[in-house]
Amino acid sequence: MMIIDSHCHLTYEPMSLSLKETIHRANNDGVKYMLTISTEDKSFEKILKIVEEFKSVYGTYGIHPHEAKFHKHIKSNVIINKINSNKKIIGIGETGLDFYYNHSEKKDQIKCFEEHILAAQKNNMPLIVHSRSAENETFEILKKFKKDKDFKILIHCFTGTRNFAFKLLDLGAYISASGVVTFKKSAELANVFKDIPNQKILVETDSPYLAPVPLRGRPNEPSYIIHTVKFLSELKKLKFEEFSSITSKNFFNLFGSLN
Repeated sequence: MMIIDSHCHLTYEPMSLSLKETIHRANNDGVKYMLTISTEDKSFEKILKIVEEFKSVYGTYGIHPHEAKFHKHIKSNVIINKINSNKKIIGIGETGLDFYYNHSEKKDQIKCFEEHILAAQKNNMPLIVHSRSAENETFEILKKFKKDKDFKILIHCFTGTRNFAFKLLDLGAYISASGVVTFKKSAELANVFKDIPNQKILVETDSPYLAPVPLRGRPNEPSYIIHTVKFLSELKKLKFEEFSSITSKNFFNLFGSLN
């Protein structure tokens, strides 16, 4: 059996304080690979160290929309250079739009997002997209760039509407489920995932955030992904192992095989 945590933040506390133990627990629970996600330029060196030290961890480079105002100098060529610095950096992001918090001006978020898309188009590497309170804007930007040149899209921690999900699927996007889908108040979201084709679903923790039921409220970690996989496999009426295998295959289809 193999599960892949397609989105975690191993550079964040508390996981960063006991990384070896955290990764060991995940591996013991069948989490064969983890993708640790970049949110700002200054933490990228830490990500490079982690992927060098731990065989089961891969990484990304990107600027979170919250951080856009501090990274106006980051253009697509910079992103590509960072990604090319290590073969274990396999994705671009997380990037996107967050109009819920608006920690950065909308125009800065959009410009930063567009630079990441350009890098994904040039480099043929998956773009990991964060979208909150910005469904229309996110979709329109992705659609516009898709017309120019194709690129791979992963919508991380999807919590959006059914309409948004199926519009994204029309763009060829993969959609990732986090622990949010297990929450009692997320019945509508669970129903959306029930109808998303199995071959388009990935799973993630977004740890240290969003621990799934029954661990909600605790700091999340990659080993807890088994609860999200269990929930989704029951929702899809599949065996746990079968659903794990499907989501892992989807990960490889998107990111390529990992050595």
